[in-house]
Amino acid sequence: MEFVSTRGGGRASFEDVLLGGPAADGGLFLPADWPAFSFAEIRELASVSYAEAAVRILLPFASGTFSAEELRIDASSAYASFSHRAVAPLRQLAPDLFLLELFHGPTFAFKDLALQLMARLFARALARRGRQATIIAATSGDTGSAAIAAFRGQPGLQVVVLHPKDRVSEMQRRQMTTVTDANVHNIAVEGDFDDTQAIVKQLFDDVEFSRRMNLTAVNSINLARILAQTVYYFTAAAALGAGEGRAVNFVVPTGNFGDVFAGEAAARMGLPVGRLVIATNVNDILVRALSTGEYGIAGAVQQTFSPSMDIQVASNFERALFEASGRDASWVRRVMMEFRSARRFPIPESVRANLRGRYIAEKSGESDTLDAIRHTWSGAGMIVDPHTAVGLGAYARLREQLDGPVVALATAHPAKFPDAILHAIGIRPQIPEALAKLPVLEEHCTWLPNSTSAVKKFVWECTGS
Repeated sequence: MEFVSTRGGGRASFEDVLLGGPAADGGLFLPADWPAFSFAEIRELASVSYAEAAVRILLPFASGTFSAEELRIDASSAYASFSHRAVAPLRQLAPDLFLLELFHGPTFAFKDLALQLMARLFARALARRGRQATIIAATSGDTGSAAIAAFRGQPGLQVVVLHPKDRVSEMQRRQMTTVTDANVHNIAVEGDFDDTQAIVKQLFDDVEFSRRMNLTAVNSINLARILAQTVYYFTAAAALGAGEGRAVNFVVPTGNFGDVFAGEAAARMGLPVGRLVIATNVNDILVRALSTGEYGIAGAVQQTFSPSMDIQVASNFERALFEASGRDASWVRRVMMEFRSARRFPIPESVRANLRGRYIAEKSGESDTLDAIRHTWSGAGMIVDPHTAVGLGAYARLREQLDGPVVALATAHPAKFPDAILHAIGIRPQIPEALAKLPVLEEHCTWLPNSTSAVKKFVWECTGS
């Protein structure tokens, strides 16, 4: 299968997409054509393991690079250490409401489901090419720790993670900074997540530096990660009997739009998806884009109880715009350049209508988030993390617009955000052993200014170049 850029520049193989970052023209990769799964093939996923489901869904994309047996070996290894046999189990909250638990991996967040598999495919592809690489990632909290857990100690790889200083939870920070492997490098940037993300993009835009360092990305600008995230949409819908005449709605707490775009990808591959609910906190650029028809930044990023969603620039929205515009790469390229300078652009009504036909967007304020944590605790006896609560709060206000079963994505273990839970219900969640030991471990992190040149110098020096 070939892959194309949202901005029209060139084509790539799956291996190129896996090991690379953005396309050479600054766009993001998507399949030239989406594969289609039949209802029968989707129903069969309910009777196989999660690892096998991943193999079946990823094989059409990766078949020119990896064999089915190679995918099977790596998927089995990736999910063997997850604490729940189902990997991504469903729990029922109400007659037509289900919680999809995505936090049973090594770092207790949904990023593990993609990155544990990506790390193994990465190692396989690099060994085949006989090359080294530098992974660079911007994180609003969970991507960094998941990437470090997946790639730590791997030969031929350096892992550089940027997080916004004082804007991730203590647990999230310590999951990154207490890792001692020599190939792991943490940077705390003075700024917000959008600043860290902009620095990473600028490093990739520096073609000579990117080539010399063999830079590659593992956050959601990497399409391989999004494709791996489609798997839990398929397994959840299959478990609920999705098929002809029965669609499933998904409520997705999102900041960078990657996780919710994985839902669109699944739908384009034949999964019967009703509506995709974009649930944001008060950093609501996506809500405003769908409601007003203008995608634009409104003030500074606000810090919230859900720090992984404290984002204004949703990188993966470009992919949704590409699809909603009928794959008009020239238009996407033009508005992305406009956004780079003006920090806003209008969305044509035809494009917005296509987006609104697939997505509903709703924001949750801080009080809404706390109320959702309280309601879930009192009503179902379950503690949910604040990001999941943003989604449940959105669901509570939109339930009348959702026909059929609803799956709300539980994106992180509540123990990663104990202060928010304490604030909401007066108790702290039980801390898993792997997290409980973090406060006594020494942290290793470098503080840098909000400067691409400073980060570039650090990367150059710390990776031995």
